[in-house]
Amino acid sequence: AMEKSYTSMFLLLVAISCALAKDVGKKEAKETTAKPKLPQTLSRGWGDQLIWTQTYEEALFRSKHSCKLGILILIPPVCLNFFFKDNIFQGHIFNFHSCFVSTLALKKAFAEHKDIQKLAEKFILLNLVYETTDKNLSPDGQYVPRILFIDPSLTVRADITGRYSNRLYAYEPSDISLLYSNMQKALKLMKTEL
Repeated sequence: AMEKSYTSMFLLLVAISCALAKDVGKKEAKETTAKPKLPQTLSRGWGDQLIWTQTYEEALFRSKHSCKLGILILIPPVCLNFFFKDNIFQGHIFNFHSCFVSTLALKKAFAEHKDIQKLAEKFILLNLVYETTDKNLSPDGQYVPRILFIDPSLTVRADITGRYSNRLYAYEPSDISLLYSNMQKALKLMKTEL
């Protein structure tokens, strides 16, 4: 009798497991058909229809040889996994949540701003995920996100900055109109200087 009850319990558990597995499979199939996953582009969501360079070296080469300004967006994984051992970043308490949310919101504002997307076509674009060893890209620190303008002489334009005195190349989502006007300013300066 004891053996029959164990067998019955075992069969019941197998039947429940199979039923649950089928339900999970159906949910996964629905999610897969409802939302096809798009391939990752070099824009990483900052403007998929724009042409982005793959490496820092390529961006510098293209900027120099095309006489176009480069826009460099630095969003290294400092927001994701750097500096977690002591949570200190250049003397400030590093706030992962704030960094991550700010970067995502700025990316969304940049990608959705039609005028910025149109104007960005006139620049060499690079979205760096990892810091480079080039100290010129961190003239006032390695905070993120940073957006720098680099001219064809491969110089970071110190005259085109955001609004923050302690983070000159930082932009917040609320600064998107300033970023747009800085892009216009950069193009005007290029015309007068070339």
